[in-house]
Amino acid sequence: MSRVQLALRVADLDAAVDFYSRLFDAVPAKRRPGYANFAIAEPPLKLVLLEGAAGEATRMDHLGVEVPSTDEVTAATNRLADAGLATRVEDNTTCCYAVQDKVWVTGPGGEPWEVYTVTGDARPDLEGKTAAELSAVAGDGTCC
Repeated sequence: MSRVQLALRVADLDAAVDFYSRLFDAVPAKRRPGYANFAIAEPPLKLVLLEGAAGEATRMDHLGVEVPSTDEVTAATNRLADAGLATRVEDNTTCCYAVQDKVWVTGPGGEPWEVYTVTGDARPDLEGKTAAELSAVAGDGTCC
């Protein structure tokens, strides 16, 4: 199953997790320092929350499409390149506390889009920990 991803940069991660938990009647699928994500079944959505600077207004960080396999990322890469879009491939990269294969393109307004698949978990030892200073470890959400 594919689903659209919306990544938001938020000033207060705990407040955002609380709000989106209530909005979607769901708990985060992953919660790490400076990062949380929700895998919403209906509507199909991957909501990613990335901790930003205190007092900063929430803003869109990037958009994406999560697909089930690396083969689908490769197919998307070929389709996008054939359509004349500049692509940037990242294979076996660690981002958002996950190992991913992905391709990036940029929309006409400068908005970054990724088509990606998760191939593994990164830093499961940090699940549920929320101390901001831990977000400096490899594999945090700042890669996006």
